Amino acid sequence: MRTSRKLSVALACPEGPWPHPDWPATDDPYVERAVSLRPPPPFRVPDGVDVVVLRCAEPVEGLRELRAGGLPVIVIGPARDAETIVEVFRGGAGYLVEGDYCTCMLSSAVVGATIGHTYLSPAACAALREGARQVTTEDTALERLRGQLSPRERQIMELLSTGLGAQEIGLRLRLSEKTVRNNLSNIYAKLDARGSTDAVLRWLGAAPVLRI
Repeated sequence: MRTSRKLSVALACPEGPWPHPDWPATDDPYVERAVSLRPPPPFRVPDGVDVVVLRCAEPVEGLRELRAGGLPVIVIGPARDAETIVEVFRGGAGYLVEGDYCTCMLSSAVVGATIGHTYLSPAACAALREGARQVTTEDTALERLRGQLSPRERQIMELLSTGLGAQEIGLRLRLSEKTVRNNLSNIYAKLDARGSTDAVLRWLGAAPVLRI
């Protein structure tokens, strides 16, 4: 995934210092600089910033404030429960579980955020899936919902729900990105979803249970 220019990131860490002082590296192909925002909130994001990274234990209020400014946000936090991750995900932000990502993954999440890709670290994806497995009262409805999709569309949704974007899905399935996006449009219509975030939550069975 390439961008036409390197990106600028703002770091909002109200509860402590940023844990990666060497990020971005001088040879990072995607991110040029990271600037720290002074705590406490409300944070003032300087001009020229492309993405905000919010690192805190209880991110929902800070996320709403930062998203109100119109910039994409990535949240880093210790929570691994499905409810917290769903709240962040429905708020339009990516979520990286503390200790469950590397700086290369962080750079990828930053790039993805600029094109509307909501990135989840592996533990965050696992938490959503575990939350979905614990749902028993909606199993039949969930199976009916998934049954509306063709086998190819189900393949695409499985990959989308792990945090991959259209380009990465296309590479995995040997499809063009345009074909994947056409399939996604059909999927959103069948699931009555407003976009990728809503579609993933419906696919995992989380939306009806943890609606906010």
